[in-house]
Amino acid sequence: MGITVLRGKYMNMGNKVNDLRARKQNASLGGGQTKIERQKEKGKQTARERILGLYDQGSFVEIDAFVETRSIDFDMQNRKVMGDGVVTGYGRINGRLVFSSTQDYTVMHGSMGEMHAKKISKMLDMAVKMGAPVVFINDSDGARLEEGVDVLAGFGDIFQKTATASGVIPMISVILGTCAGGAVYAPALTDFIIMCDKTSHMYMTGPSVIEAVTGEKTNADDLGGSHTQTEKTGNAHLRYAGENECLLGLKKLLSYLPDNNLSASPVVNGTDDVNRAVAEIYDMIPEDPKMPYDIRNIVTAVVDAGSFMEIQPDFAKNMITGLARIGGNSVGIVANNPQFLDGNLDVDASDKAARFVLFLDSFNIPILTFTDVQGYAIGVKQETMGIVRHGAKLIYAFTEASVPKINVIVGKAFGGAYIAMNSKHLGADVVYAFPTAQIAVMGTEGAADIIYAKDIAKSEDPINFRKDKIDEYRNRFASPYEAAKKGYVDDVIDPAFTRAYIAVALDMLKSKRETRPNKKHGNMPL
Repeated sequence: MGITVLRGKYMNMGNKVNDLRARKQNASLGGGQTKIERQKEKGKQTARERILGLYDQGSFVEIDAFVETRSIDFDMQNRKVMGDGVVTGYGRINGRLVFSSTQDYTVMHGSMGEMHAKKISKMLDMAVKMGAPVVFINDSDGARLEEGVDVLAGFGDIFQKTATASGVIPMISVILGTCAGGAVYAPALTDFIIMCDKTSHMYMTGPSVIEAVTGEKTNADDLGGSHTQTEKTGNAHLRYAGENECLLGLKKLLSYLPDNNLSASPVVNGTDDVNRAVAEIYDMIPEDPKMPYDIRNIVTAVVDAGSFMEIQPDFAKNMITGLARIGGNSVGIVANNPQFLDGNLDVDASDKAARFVLFLDSFNIPILTFTDVQGYAIGVKQETMGIVRHGAKLIYAFTEASVPKINVIVGKAFGGAYIAMNSKHLGADVVYAFPTAQIAVMGTEGAADIIYAKDIAKSEDPINFRKDKIDEYRNRFASPYEAAKKGYVDDVIDPAFTRAYIAVALDMLKSKRETRPNKKHGNMPL
């Protein structure tokens, strides 16, 4: 509905409405057309184009569009721009309420000032009150130096509010430009970080400063580009080729997550029968337990068709983490991958899995593990990097998690690594084992060499005698039936019916309740 003609006493209102429209139009241009064109020359979208690509059509509602900097130092009173370099608001993504802040690089390089920070903090407060997810789109060179200590206060407020909101509402950061200096801690405190190839960079100290201080020469891509942050550091969880792909990936990720820690994840009604047999698993596990294979093939065969979304696929590849659905319900996947490092637990794999387990527990998403692990990674490097401390994180995470926990032991499950991988001893609700499973204190060959060392040495045919003793040990001590006799495994199952067994267990566990000791919090070995 619009007003076509305003006469008499309405003329003053008409002038004011026209002034309002002009102000909003001016605010929508951010730093102006020239700077918008520069943004596009870099292959980057504007803040408002990103918002249009993220939200359902016409659903986004902006808040604090008229906010400006209060600073007058360093000629800031003549550099004011409405919105102060960040667009905040809320709207619908696939019909669900989601709040967001989107930094505008065309306004003083997206730098964070006092009011810029206050807008983000206010948006985050609203999201927590409404119990809705938050998306942070970062594109900023960092702190606005002209505003001094007020900027530090703004950063601190955002850090505090983000940390407080952790585990209450899902928070996802999308780096679509630069995120540098102290600003990097804001996305680091969120649940997931998504980056874009070529245009995304995230680092504490930039290349020029590093060279000036240490003499080391590097560039933005090698230092903090998407490949570095997803493959080497593990700081980022997902990367995509372009901005549109990043936003599509974000939407997909949100589809698995609940609105908050008191609500259930969305249920997707599909046609994939939970009782569907997965006989193809027979051919996925090699007869020789020493042969590597890709556990992701088993995961994708068991979960709803096309539903597996791997998280951190390029980091610590010996550990698989991801989200999927079974019967349309969200589940979190944690699995050893024997294709890399024999699936053993090292420093990075332990960290990767532990943090993901804590996230799943925070938002009531059931945990489904697939175990095939020989042990912890061996070597001086792993020991000096703190494998003891990092490995303990995974034990802590699984023990603390009170959501439904199901473990499927596919192959090897040896020693402390077996315990750490969601074993019955850490509180797993249901533990299944394939007939191919080997559950023991250590590898069967090593154990036989120790236990039967004297007998092997005395035998007339040491090679064949040793072979017989290895088979004897495997059948007597490492068989899944031995663990099942003691109640450490609930059932040894036909792999073809894994999906059905898991679906039944998940249905049974819907009403799970646990009482834990009354405490403020534990002391995780960080």
